[in-house]
Amino acid sequence: MLARIFIQNFALIDTLEISLHKGLQVITGETGAGKSIILGALRLILGERADLKSIADSESKSIVEAEFLVSENFKDFFEENDLDFEKSTIIRREILPTGKSRAFVNDVPVTLDILKELSGKLIDIHSQFETSDLFNEEYQFRIIDGLNENKSLIISYQKDFSELKNLQRELDKLKEKLSEGNKESDYKLFLLSELQEANLDEMNLEDLQAKLSMQENAGQISENLSQILARFDQEEVGILDALLDVRNRLSKAADLSHHFSELNQRFGESFVEVKDILFEIQNEAEKIEINPEILDELNFKINKINSLFQKHHVNSVEELIEIRDQISGEQSGFEELNTFISETEKQISKKKDELEKLSKKLSANRKKSIPVFTEKIENLLKNLGLEKAKIEVRLSESRDFNLFGKENVEILFQANSGFPLKPIQTAISGGERSRVMLAVKKIMAENAELPTLILDEIDTGVSGKIADEMGKVMKEMSENMQLIVITHLAQVAAKGDNNYKVVKEEISGKTQSNIIPLDSKEKLQEIAQLLSGAKITDAALKQAEELMR
Repeated sequence: MLARIFIQNFALIDTLEISLHKGLQVITGETGAGKSIILGALRLILGERADLKSIADSESKSIVEAEFLVSENFKDFFEENDLDFEKSTIIRREILPTGKSRAFVNDVPVTLDILKELSGKLIDIHSQFETSDLFNEEYQFRIIDGLNENKSLIISYQKDFSELKNLQRELDKLKEKLSEGNKESDYKLFLLSELQEANLDEMNLEDLQAKLSMQENAGQISENLSQILARFDQEEVGILDALLDVRNRLSKAADLSHHFSELNQRFGESFVEVKDILFEIQNEAEKIEINPEILDELNFKINKINSLFQKHHVNSVEELIEIRDQISGEQSGFEELNTFISETEKQISKKKDELEKLSKKLSANRKKSIPVFTEKIENLLKNLGLEKAKIEVRLSESRDFNLFGKENVEILFQANSGFPLKPIQTAISGGERSRVMLAVKKIMAENAELPTLILDEIDTGVSGKIADEMGKVMKEMSENMQLIVITHLAQVAAKGDNNYKVVKEEISGKTQSNIIPLDSKEKLQEIAQLLSGAKITDAALKQAEELMR
């Protein structure tokens, strides 16, 4: 139950505080007095978007605070969201001068999502401008499902439906990714084949280039090596014989004088080294083979590598290996992608089977509750002056699952006998709309666990006996819940357990709105004013007394 409202620095409200009670709470006031401002402030408690323009004094923050008396049934919600449970729970919303807003539950900061979820369990505000909800399929489903066992079933269904939508979105993304990959797949497979054929892991480019250089210059190298060998081995004047002669003579000198021993040793070592070099030159000369086929093969390999360098804009074999491994990984990724797609499709199929079962249960429950709804609402409408009104609810199977099952709903209406039933949005007039909406709200209130309902001028467009009947319906509704009604009808105001008036006055040269509770005398005066206008007549007072009795 909404026990207290506190508003500060909001539009025309400087400071406003009012306590509310159980039963039928009636708020009246002239047009423009500020009733819509109070409702606008309360909508902030419901988590609606804050507007910086609502701040009266731009230098100070705006505060809207609502105190609710909550039952133990809400303990689980508070625990799940790490909130302190208090039987007297205060929800506060602040709009800062910067335009930012903050929300609190029992002084604990909360997100707007948590605020909306909690306040949605505590209070519902219905404005006269929201009667078009009746034409909305989602609202029509809520009306019918409120009368049967679908309350918990629809939660399970919508959870599975949300999961199905997520799976379908994921599948679309995977398929799109696969499609994009397939467009380049053939070309990348060609690149991968090229890189794999190059045997990059076994390749030593420097070694290849050295071998190529050897083959390209084999003739000249062979000729030079042959001349070196011939020069060393030439009879009488050969280098090897000359060096041998030098070695012998230096050895004799060393024998004659130790002064030459070191030189003799060094020359001896060098002579051995020269002979070893000569031996290796001879071996290398024998290995040299001028083979055009080997030359062509080496040229082919190096040209292929240079071509790959140019194609992939790199300068080393190591970089080519990285590119090869990357493309190979991408191809493996495509295989994994196909696996993911297959698994997601299986999950979707399974989820659809679950939804099919749930949707059939939902539909069966709705078919049971539709006759109950039509009987209840037609009886209510008779009391509200629509004696001949007929309502029919039609369910039709849909091709795909929607938020409420695998079917669509349509409410048909006709106010007078002898006319065909038509969709309610085309068949209902302005005067009928408020009465039908009140009847719907009463039926929904009987089956809802909502502690507080606010009806904002839902009785617009009616008067006389019908207004009195609407007042009776509201009084009846208030027996099981706190019903707050904003009205201009004396017949409704007279039935209030507590009455309040919204007034606009000028204080210190500034126009301000406020709400004041009315005692029995003030209530009488207010009802009489609703009946007669600005000037209260004796007849109006007598009629007001009669209405209050």
